[in-house]
Amino acid sequence: MKRFDCLKAIAPRFGDELVVTNLGAVRHEWQALRPHPGNYHLQNLGLTSSMALGLALALPHRKVVAFDGYGSLLLNLGSLATIANQHPKNLVHIVFDNECYESSRGAPTATAGQADLAAIARGAGFANVITARTLAEFEEGFLRALKTNDLYFILAKVEAGAGDVPAAALDSQENKYLFVRYIEKSENLKILTSTLSRASEPRAK
Repeated sequence: MKRFDCLKAIAPRFGDELVVTNLGAVRHEWQALRPHPGNYHLQNLGLTSSMALGLALALPHRKVVAFDGYGSLLLNLGSLATIANQHPKNLVHIVFDNECYESSRGAPTATAGQADLAAIARGAGFANVITARTLAEFEEGFLRALKTNDLYFILAKVEAGAGDVPAAALDSQENKYLFVRYIEKSENLKILTSTLSRASEPRAK
């Protein structure tokens, strides 16, 4: 199965869930399938899991879905232990694994050998771990995780290749402000303040 087909199968199921994507093709694919201000596209390899955990803890009443990559997670395996111990019941951590560094001439990753990210997640303390090798298994596992109030780890074993979609028409700075403003509006919160407004305030004497 292909990653794009997995995303395409589940995109219609999303409502107001917050999504964090890894850098690379997955962010363009997801933005094409579900252009929404609740998408946050990371530009830092290895931090998808940590960013998703932070959101899930800060907004425990909102479902948070992470679209992570095998290479990204391998750079931050310790986050699995942190996530499992914090156990946010509103987090679904999805890892797409094609067992190669596709952007680096297809060099094999550790998961092409002996490393098993699902087993590592279990060892870290995840109780709900799913390995999906077919589109039906992936969709079934995701829907179960989406409807259940508990922490899930889903490992999707996919083929190499990206969806034929245009590049996302927003840079990281624009995406940041769109995402934060969406959180502010939907949660009735004030997160960002204007430096201009602070500069115009009279100084204390």
